[in-house]
Amino acid sequence: MSIGIIGAGAFGTSLAITMAQHGQDVRLWSRANAAKMQTTRVNHRYLPDAVFPDSLTVVSALTDLTGCAAILLVLPAQQTAGFLRENQIPAAPLVLCAKGIDVNSGALQTQIAAKYTDAPLSVLTGPGFASDLAKGLPTALTLASFDAAQGRELQHLLSTPRLRLYLSDDPIGAQLGGALKNVIALACGMTIGAGLGESARAAVLTRGFAEMLKVGVEMGAKPETFQGLSGLGDLTLTCGSEKSRNFAQGLAIGCGKMPESGVTVEGVATAQAAAKYANVDTPIADAVSAVISQKITLTEAMDALLSRPLKQE
Repeated sequence: MSIGIIGAGAFGTSLAITMAQHGQDVRLWSRANAAKMQTTRVNHRYLPDAVFPDSLTVVSALTDLTGCAAILLVLPAQQTAGFLRENQIPAAPLVLCAKGIDVNSGALQTQIAAKYTDAPLSVLTGPGFASDLAKGLPTALTLASFDAAQGRELQHLLSTPRLRLYLSDDPIGAQLGGALKNVIALACGMTIGAGLGESARAAVLTRGFAEMLKVGVEMGAKPETFQGLSGLGDLTLTCGSEKSRNFAQGLAIGCGKMPESGVTVEGVATAQAAAKYANVDTPIADAVSAVISQKITLTEAMDALLSRPLKQE
């Protein structure tokens, strides 16, 4: 059976490589440079050191994904609505891999996809750096599905000896864990960049986790989902490593540097979406959103957080 992957960025390419490393037929759709990647057998822009396995084919037409047993959509979260509105994806179970909340509507990826397709929807998320996946390093992710039988089929189809997928029946919680942890990673990066110390980062991470849980429960997620890979696992990975784009972006802001342009940092839009659409108190997301939009300085944000009323944990 074939697996289709839409999006040849770092994560999409790394998923294609790891799923093809053991002979699985994988078709990777690229918006640009498909022919070049098919010839050179490498994605020079995102993963220049990772050679494509023989069973990985790079394609340029969505129709080339016809007949795939599953299709993974691995585009930036803010592009999902436009892409699905403008393109017809071949019929197959659709696995959504972006980690973000739509800034224009406050919708999750599954909520957006449901407007444009009748395909069975699942979510793939969790703590996995693209570079680690491409190298074949052991990684565990969450596969969340609305349908238990469909989820089990996808779990067996997409898992590899080095990529272990754990099944969840809470797609809402899995999506919120993956999206909101990016906001906390930005805040942790800002904290370290500003020289506030490791103790401050631990406080931001811990209170950030509590904020994630509060938003999740309000939006219908199961609390226990946040204790798993898509919540605590992903949060731990991204809040302490410069390999995380969100942590690195926050670090740059904290240091007073201009963030790198042209790099997708999902937490930026998600912070704005959480601050705008959440029906519960989100002080960290509010602060991150305000700093990014230059409404307040980082110093002012920290002062505001530290001056909040004392409360029981």
